[in-house]
Amino acid sequence: MKKIKKHKQRAKKPKRRLKPKERLKVSVRSNLRSDLSDNSAVLSPKKHFLTSTNKLPQAISALEQGDPYLAFDLCRAVLTVDPKNAKALNIAGISAFQAGLAEEALDLLKKAVFHAPHNAEAHTNLGNVLAHLGYKGDAAEAYEQAMEIDQNYLESFFNFGLLMEADGQPSRAVLAFEKTLEQNPTHASAWQGLGNALKKLERLDAAQSAFEAALKQDPNMAAANTNLAAVLHELGNFKSAIEKCEQALAVAPDLTEARYNLGLSLQETGRHEEAIKAYKQVLSNEPKHAAASMNIAYGLQQMGKLEAALKAFEKTIAIDPSFAQAHVNLADLHLQKGDPIAALSVCDAFLDKYPGNTNLLAFKAIAHSDNGDADAARSLIDFDRFLEIQKINPTANYDDLETFNAALSNHVESHATLNYAPQSHATRLGSHSGELLVEPKGPFADLEKLIWMTVDCYEASRQTNPIHPFYNARPDKMSLSVWGVVMESAGHQIPHIHPAAWLSGIYYIKIPDIVAKDIEEQAGWVSFGCPPDHFHNQSRFETRTIQPEPGLMILFPSYFYHHTIPFHTDETRISIAFDLIAA
Repeated sequence: MKKIKKHKQRAKKPKRRLKPKERLKVSVRSNLRSDLSDNSAVLSPKKHFLTSTNKLPQAISALEQGDPYLAFDLCRAVLTVDPKNAKALNIAGISAFQAGLAEEALDLLKKAVFHAPHNAEAHTNLGNVLAHLGYKGDAAEAYEQAMEIDQNYLESFFNFGLLMEADGQPSRAVLAFEKTLEQNPTHASAWQGLGNALKKLERLDAAQSAFEAALKQDPNMAAANTNLAAVLHELGNFKSAIEKCEQALAVAPDLTEARYNLGLSLQETGRHEEAIKAYKQVLSNEPKHAAASMNIAYGLQQMGKLEAALKAFEKTIAIDPSFAQAHVNLADLHLQKGDPIAALSVCDAFLDKYPGNTNLLAFKAIAHSDNGDADAARSLIDFDRFLEIQKINPTANYDDLETFNAALSNHVESHATLNYAPQSHATRLGSHSGELLVEPKGPFADLEKLIWMTVDCYEASRQTNPIHPFYNARPDKMSLSVWGVVMESAGHQIPHIHPAAWLSGIYYIKIPDIVAKDIEEQAGWVSFGCPPDHFHNQSRFETRTIQPEPGLMILFPSYFYHHTIPFHTDETRISIAFDLIAA
């Protein structure tokens, strides 16, 4: 049986952590190949011999020497005599592309593949130009044709991997890069691309290995050092992240992403003056880099320079008026200065332009509380109205709840994306998975259905009131994101919200015995309402604490701050979290 306690809890004040924005994900698109293979079986060797004995090799040489104009003129001379010469069309297309004439290159390469439909290189070059012009679907088709024609032509696999990684299809990118590396294990850029794709899949340990492999092949690859630093930062290894950023900058001193990542890791180690210096260098290269500007303000705030921090936050907002976190930080600075009215003004100004923003709704409740208006705070953080607790029954595919939860547990604990305490998430002394609604979904296909059914009931049971900002912010169409959290002894989650979502939830699949027994300390329980410790609110905040049990599902607005209470036992605590996000 679940137990719920209402009580007041005072926020502590440890060191503030800023969640960094997404760090560098570099993809380096290879140039179109100028070295030609001899696999165009549909062409007549004799005919080519008569027209291209001298000119086509000269054109290739001109390309290698950086003169695409001469290369194009030589190809044009061949095509005047032999307009169907696929090799000449291919080289002419490469020449036009390198000369900055992408549309002309596209036309030439389309003709090349028409006259040589079994030439993998021509299809690959066509894909490169299509990708450059933004025709991603057509580019993918061209690469796929090249891969089908010649499964040993690694450039088609490599460039397809780049396209998939950039197009948000990291699983397909991984397969393409792995195929590239099967043929050429020393391909540094393929290792780099594989690392990018694995990082997107939140397979951080594998991404780290891939970036290290890239650097083994090319120690001066600045992009790989920068991206390895991002992974190390996420894994909490800030010292090594700093070293990798410095190595990247030694090779590429103007690489903005490396300089920004350096600032992030310096900031996390409390080296605020050095971090500010790094961020200022970022801004000198990119004056509109709002994240660097905000982190300068944060560093000044940490150093006690509040007026300078105030001006720096205002500068950040001038750079990007839609930057929600900068507004939250500015409002919090006003609370630190003892001015909740000014904090409320910051919240209201942002919410007037961006109604229902999760970050600002959450902080507005905190500011109301500090302003002495408990009723206004309670109207936003209304536990009785918006917090839903339900016991779930499994689908017909499972005999009972225990069997269903065991299947979910096995799927989570063996998932490739399970990472230990990633820095960008709230989990401490525990592991956090990536997206679980990806194939193979396994038992999560059934949980997905149960979540949607519960959400439908949640909405149907509540009177829609557009006046309330929570209801008013409901997206017209929503998608579902699901991930798992596996906690060990002393594991917990720090207070957090889900900024990208409208409605969030938790489902419990495995709970240690101590969670049921330790009623007084509430070990392993989840608590709603307490703000993060790094905020400067002075008021106490009403909270509600819920005892988890297997099969229990909790739904709540995504702007409700929540955290878990540490527990001490050899058993693990496994829960599933989910978000309803605007589609």
